[in-house]
Amino acid sequence: MENREDLNSILSFLPLGLQSSSLAWSSQVVETLRALSRGPDHSRVDSGEVFFLAISDMRESLRLSFHLLALSAAEGYALFFDDLMSRVEALKWFGEVVPVLAALLLRLPSLLENHYRDADDILSGRKEGLSGVKTGLRILGPQEAGIVVLSQELISALLACSFFCLFPTYDRGVKHLPAINFDCLFASLYTGYNEKQEHKIKCLIHYFERICSHMPMGCVSFERKVLPLNPDHSVISYPSSDFWSRSAVSLCHFEVLHSGLIEDQPCEALQVDFANKYIGGGALHRGCVQEEICFMINPELIISMLFLPSMADNEAIEIVGAERFSNYTGYASSFRFSGDYQDRKPTDLMGRRKTRIIAIDALCNPKLRQYRLEFLLRETNKAFCGFFDQSKCHLYQKMFQEAPGTNNLNKDAKEVNNKPGNAMLDETPSTSEEQEKGASGAELIENSYSEPSSQYAESQENIGVVTGNWGCGAFGGDPELKTIVQWLAASQALRPFISHCTFGEEALRTLDQVSQWILSHEWTVGDLWNLLAEYSNQRLKGETNIGFFTWLLPSLPMHDSSMVSDKNCI
Repeated sequence: MENREDLNSILSFLPLGLQSSSLAWSSQVVETLRALSRGPDHSRVDSGEVFFLAISDMRESLRLSFHLLALSAAEGYALFFDDLMSRVEALKWFGEVVPVLAALLLRLPSLLENHYRDADDILSGRKEGLSGVKTGLRILGPQEAGIVVLSQELISALLACSFFCLFPTYDRGVKHLPAINFDCLFASLYTGYNEKQEHKIKCLIHYFERICSHMPMGCVSFERKVLPLNPDHSVISYPSSDFWSRSAVSLCHFEVLHSGLIEDQPCEALQVDFANKYIGGGALHRGCVQEEICFMINPELIISMLFLPSMADNEAIEIVGAERFSNYTGYASSFRFSGDYQDRKPTDLMGRRKTRIIAIDALCNPKLRQYRLEFLLRETNKAFCGFFDQSKCHLYQKMFQEAPGTNNLNKDAKEVNNKPGNAMLDETPSTSEEQEKGASGAELIENSYSEPSSQYAESQENIGVVTGNWGCGAFGGDPELKTIVQWLAASQALRPFISHCTFGEEALRTLDQVSQWILSHEWTVGDLWNLLAEYSNQRLKGETNIGFFTWLLPSLPMHDSSMVSDKNCI
């Protein structure tokens, strides 16, 4: 088999084995799946209770019985399909959906064989020097910048494995990989029933119903982005505090959004996932805040949990092309599935939807340490790692290799951030001609490409950042500090704009006034960083206890800087 090195890195985490150099299910699993594919009249699987018995039989055939599933998983499957789902819905599920999922699983070996056969050909012939880029399914380990490109069909088959709880779990913790089977999701439904957990499962059930009626044929890319800790002129390295202090890059346009959600903004932008360091966070457990909701309405994101270990301080994960399948209302305990969503996002020439999700994990419960310079640097660099655009690598390298003021860097950066049309925050989507300019799959391949293991560099000159109260809420961060940190990172990454959804956060009620005042003074990234660092130092020493905005503009009304809203922030 081609790409054997890639396959070997993940084979122990797949439920398939090698037979005569080909991937295959065990004969017993094939027999069970064939029975399921013929429907309940043949398989006798027509309830959640019996379905879990079939799952257990397959796990026994795969010798996974010592890979213990969550306690009460069986009861959870039975509760959902036999009690919470109506009998009419259950009959359709077991009569129509489960047979298609079983048939899809029977095809998983051939889907993977085709994937590995074609993996290194995705970029070959597109641009000189790209033919050796790996895109095959593999474990993208810590500090390993790289990309995996999967078809939506293959993702659906792998997610069916999660639903059937067929992935081996042994050694996943050793490799810092999150759980990937759905056993904990269903067990949590039974052990502490609440509606949000039921509705999370409803989102996933709806996804399977959709792909069984009409299989999407695009693809999704998953990239681990790394800022090397050791300076290296050939790549973008982890910036020092001195670098931020001396940056002459102008601040990008800032828009405050007092209503609406990150995923609903009409302009094309990087959507920030307020991530756990283990991507997906509690999506397959009890979690139901920003990241978990994102993974429920875009279930293809879940498969990143199969092969992407936890993120270090200098890493971020970018996922391009995930399709949205569900509508929802509420947040946390009030989360509810509210029906089908038809994703109208255009696709690039690779078949990826133009949805870019950036997973960055913030400090958890940082309290006063968030004001220490090393942690201020950590948060700013984490956001910068997520936001940087590979197609602007030549400009980034000038920033890192030459001191500001000794060349035309400031002029170059201002031209990028202030280019007509870049501060485009009009509320209408761009025309097809504008979408092709700087956002097409062709340019994704044809623009500059500096590192074989990083995302193909798409020209993103019109693509900004849409975010919110990252690292706040349950994570306990200072909303004003985190807002400024993200603005600094987006500006340094030469993004043309950043849109910030406040979600009613009290501490950000003056954000419009503050951001416009800062922009009116034409400050650079270095100017704003130095002020933020000075404020943080005073806060750390107890010399001030007011919020950054009031400290910066004393005429602003005072507010309690300890107030934090949990709405759509983590």
